[in-house]
Amino acid sequence: MSEPNGGRPTLEAVAALAGVSRATVSRVVNGGTGVREAVRERVRQAVRELGYVPNSAARTLVTRRTGAVAVVIAEPETRVFSDPFFGRQLRGISRELAAADTQLLLLLVEHRADYDRIGRYLAAGYVDGALMFSLHRDDPLPAMADRAGLPTVYGGRPDWEDTERAARTLYVDTDNRDGARQAVRHLHARGRRRIAVITGPLDQTSAMDRLDGYREALGGAESDPRLIADGGFTAAGGERAMARLLDAAPDLDAVFACSDLMANGALRTLRARGRRVPDEVAVVGYDDLEPAAWADPPLTTVRQDVEEMGRLMARLLLRRLGVPTAIPMELAPVITEARLVVREST
Repeated sequence: MSEPNGGRPTLEAVAALAGVSRATVSRVVNGGTGVREAVRERVRQAVRELGYVPNSAARTLVTRRTGAVAVVIAEPETRVFSDPFFGRQLRGISRELAAADTQLLLLLVEHRADYDRIGRYLAAGYVDGALMFSLHRDDPLPAMADRAGLPTVYGGRPDWEDTERAARTLYVDTDNRDGARQAVRHLHARGRRRIAVITGPLDQTSAMDRLDGYREALGGAESDPRLIADGGFTAAGGERAMARLLDAAPDLDAVFACSDLMANGALRTLRARGRRVPDEVAVVGYDDLEPAAWADPPLTTVRQDVEEMGRLMARLLLRRLGVPTAIPMELAPVITEARLVVREST
């Protein structure tokens, strides 16, 4: 059954076929209450037969929801689409939102000018909430979300100086300090004594927490600056950082790279310099994503469940928005476990 002249099926047509009022159809379609299950099923059957698709603009006026969530990554597209971390996290987010019939809108920060564009979009009411990750210190995005009154969940622990704001912030992170401690203690247990670290950008809390964990595992003493280099969370950065470390401290016998991409870059430099892994230099990464499996030798690394972290971010935001999810959760920050996975690089 279809509308005359091939037009789009209407709410009235669904009501006529189901033998109910237009208001009853509206309540069923928009997830309202007060309708018996048998009547709901008649309406659903009529919707299926007619191929009725709700008018999203009209539904937004009724429910005050758009059914969409912005996923904002504070990185350029070259970084996002080359690092499997982002793909895995987006997969977790996408699956959780799809299960709740919610659309994902991806926004990336390519240039400083993009902040104005993203800020206008977030304030315009096109989305019900936002998921933000890979933020850097002093990033304007959280303030934009605050001004827009937009419910937001963060990937990674935000670096707020305002303790009151920090207390009400929802985020999902892994235990970065403990993961780093596990990595360095493992190297120490293998007899390594000159352990270097390749960090990510230190204006990100994940990189800072992993560096702190590295220092704690070494006993909390002042670190030798020659054993610390920033690899920018990229493979090329890992290559360059490893070269700087070897030039500054040629006697190093291990390196903890704070991402698998940087660890792979470090392995390339070590091969080019004729350093055998793990005989002369042991290597540990962080993430346990695809680069760990590609590595030669297979990479000892700290596992964080990135896809599950994406799911948890989306689930937490949906809970904040009052959208039912298959697995309910408390409205509170989530810290997931980090676990060392030992392979042949150590």
